[in-house]
Amino acid sequence: MKETKTNYVICVRAAESADIEVRRVYEVLPDDTAAKRGYLRVVDESGEDYLYPKECFASVHLPEEAVRAFTSPPHRRANTGMQPPAQKTCRG
Repeated sequence: MKETKTNYVICVRAAESADIEVRRVYEVLPDDTAAKRGYLRVVDESGEDYLYPKECFASVHLPEEAVRAFTSPPHRRANTGMQPPAQKTCRG
């Protein structure tokens, strides 16, 4: 069985999109047709994959620990009663 390598990029230019942010790391899905046309298939902030211009991103190599963090569900610590739960605040 062939192992699929997951690729990641960092956004260096957000163009005119609200669904990608500069300095954020994104997963890239394989799409040879898009690549030939100068695009990357990126899983953006919406959680869906879309085509974005290749020049908006720079390739990055992530250590295995970071890849696991991206691919596993978020870990939430249980409130042990020692500290009150964190509260969200709005900044003006």
